[in-house]
Amino acid sequence: MTTLHWSSRFTRSFAKKTKQREDVRKKIVNVMRLLEEDPFQPVLKTHKLRGIFDGSFACSVEYDLRIVFDFVKNSNTSEDEILLIDIGSHEEVY
Repeated sequence: MTTLHWSSRFTRSFAKKTKQREDVRKKIVNVMRLLEEDPFQPVLKTHKLRGIFDGSFACSVEYDLRIVFDFVKNSNTSEDEILLIDIGSHEEVY
């Protein structure tokens, strides 16, 4: 299982997207659990990004809601971990 770390930007975006939207919060939490298990599960539609996010990845929560993330190495354990960068619509995060 991979450890997830929240950036401050992701934390703010998560709060904004889930404010008074319990249904969206549940979907995001479910996707985050799937990311922890295997970030390349087909249901996530994980894909590598280019341009300003070159080297980062994105996965789908729902039709127009995506999570942008990076794989990072834990300096203590050398394990791969996931840094959640942002969450939002295609236009908001790209």
